[in-house]
Amino acid sequence: ATGLRDLFPDIKGFKECWGISVIHCPYCHGYEFRNLKTTIMANGEKGFHLAGLVRNLSQDMMLLTNGKAEFPEEQISDLKKNNICIVEEKITEIVHREGNLSEIIFADGTSLPMNVLYAPPAFEQHSDIAAQLNCEYTETGHIKTDSFQKTSVDGVFACGDNSSPMRSIAHSVYTGSVSGSMLNLQLVQENF
Repeated sequence: ATGLRDLFPDIKGFKECWGISVIHCPYCHGYEFRNLKTTIMANGEKGFHLAGLVRNLSQDMMLLTNGKAEFPEEQISDLKKNNICIVEEKITEIVHREGNLSEIIFADGTSLPMNVLYAPPAFEQHSDIAAQLNCEYTETGHIKTDSFQKTSVDGVFACGDNSSPMRSIAHSVYTGSVSGSMLNLQLVQENF
């Protein structure tokens, strides 16, 4: 249960708004921000997926790719069908007051008044212990585990967001309980 470290983009105001009006997950924060002017900062499959989820919470939204859009034509068609505009301009600043977003400034000098920004950040493992032990990782950078939280290394278990894209306290507690139980079972069986 070593956790992950979020890697914030180099955008002025992003860090100050994190967890206040710049958020990562519609399941964790969506209800509080429903029906507001909403933007999503993501691209490709992640952006398309998030747009579909957030569309259920706000009809007034835009998808900011922060560079060239990377969507196949079918996804672009679906986004347009749902009145989701794609903005490819680079973001330079998030204007806010005490973390509450009011405006997004782009590299070309244009701005966009907005209330909330969904922005799932890149991340890295908070600790390199699993790597030192030669545990396998998933394509997404999480420690690879089976359904009992066992890693690819015998006797090593992982739990929490270091081994799952589900970044919630409830999930971390659950996987911690599973890994503790399975580790205990393994030790008891070895001594029986």
